[in-house]
Amino acid sequence: MQPIASERDPYNGLTRAEPTLPSSAYWDAGSYQKDLDAIWYRSWLLVCREADLAQPLAFRRFRIGTQDIVVLRDETGELRAFHNTCRHRGSQLCQESEGQLKARLITCPYHAWSYSLRGDLVRVPSKSLPEGFDKADYPLYRVALSVWRGFVFVNLQEDAAGSAQAFFDPASGDLCNWPLETLVSGHVLRKVMNCNWKIFWENFNECLHCPGVHKDLSRLVPIYGRGLMGRHDDPEWARHADNDAPEFSGGLRAGAETWSRDGQAHGPVFSSLTPAERAAGQTYATCLPSMFIVGHVDYVRTVRLVPLGPEQTELVAEWLFSPEALATTDIDNIVAFGTQVLEEDATICEVNQRGLRSLRHQAGVLMPEEYDLHRFHNWVRERHAAREASA
Repeated sequence: MQPIASERDPYNGLTRAEPTLPSSAYWDAGSYQKDLDAIWYRSWLLVCREADLAQPLAFRRFRIGTQDIVVLRDETGELRAFHNTCRHRGSQLCQESEGQLKARLITCPYHAWSYSLRGDLVRVPSKSLPEGFDKADYPLYRVALSVWRGFVFVNLQEDAAGSAQAFFDPASGDLCNWPLETLVSGHVLRKVMNCNWKIFWENFNECLHCPGVHKDLSRLVPIYGRGLMGRHDDPEWARHADNDAPEFSGGLRAGAETWSRDGQAHGPVFSSLTPAERAAGQTYATCLPSMFIVGHVDYVRTVRLVPLGPEQTELVAEWLFSPEALATTDIDNIVAFGTQVLEEDATICEVNQRGLRSLRHQAGVLMPEEYDLHRFHNWVRERHAAREASA
């Protein structure tokens, strides 16, 4: 997704009415399967942080659509990912959601085929082997893995190339001044939303809903209270081009430092941030379709999405702090505010979902401020077209 604004015409807004995706794209089982095949099974997806698999032999299982994946750290410290499927007759290998392997082998609980932590088949208990059978021909199904700044991504595409870093939205903010690798988890929120995964991303990509849905957030970030995401979303932005008030320029209200109930930082501010990054109040980086990350002056927040069905999506939010901040800071003020915003988003996304099955509503229409939704819809369309072209 590329920014719409140009140097000649920096207004971001759409200049003509654009249709949304068809309503059935949000509830039809066939459309959901096409999303899995074209997008979720062919993208770099966030699954966890390196710190979640800190010790050798640690593992975690992840469900992506119908696919069961195990990510582990082998005895040498290398991270690896595999389909959680035995090559014998397809049995599930690891049954627990996470834990520590008891040996340097993954052993199938059904017929005891055993694999090294590199995925090689090393033991078959049959009394004899078929003629021409070679264990080297039956390794675990490997899954591509990429680590970005301490975050672990997987890609289910069999010939996946590149890295997760290349998959971030080019319009994302630069988080290089945040010490992402050294941060530790202070709180995790898990919530199942009764809406299609695309509904959440659409809500994320506009702020027309902010004045009515996020009253406290709109007071903290005044431009959100105008239903805008940034200065150039206003068709009359040039009249206010020199006005640095936050309702025109973005950023937090006067005197506020971060996203918290009182707007104040509740721990040490990251020392490597620039004055502009501190003034902005929030810096977003996005990696569709599975995650976004927000840098604040004193902590970082990540949000991960997992599709559970045509009309269900799991949201996993995590608040990350410096170790010294977590040891000395009361984080409740921060977590409570972020949770409130996410709960408000989840509730309104479910309201959106419930109206989409109308027999009369074939598609919606986008307003000028919803230019990022149009970009997102085109991204979805392009991914489906690429899948169809390769089929």
